[in-house]
Amino acid sequence: MFESTKMIGFILTKDYQKAREFYEHRLGCIFISQDQFALVMQAGGNRIRIAKVPQFTPQQSTVLGWEVQDIRSAVAELTKCGVKFERYPFVQDQVTGIWVAPGGDQVAWFKDPDGNVLSLSQHVA
Repeated sequence: MFESTKMIGFILTKDYQKAREFYEHRLGCIFISQDQFALVMQAGGNRIRIAKVPQFTPQQSTVLGWEVQDIRSAVAELTKCGVKFERYPFVQDQVTGIWVAPGGDQVAWFKDPDGNVLSLSQHVA
């Protein structure tokens, strides 16, 4: 049953306007709606519900990620759109921010305006 259902991600924000600008204009998500409960964006075939709260502390780990076919191209494209990738000390490529796991998977992390940690990943087949 769950294999055929779409995923809905949930993220917190303090500012709908900043969140919408980031997810729509920097990441290329599609605006669906906004009401008193959430700002809803579409990312591929999935939705992200961004709920406004007066205060919160972002998690220190990844809360949402996108799997891509070519991480270097995706990082370059998002960098051109103003996304700043994290340069964690353990990351081998400090220029792009791409970390290569022992098995060959690659991950790059970035944050939204509220400090939520997001990622791009390219997985070995």
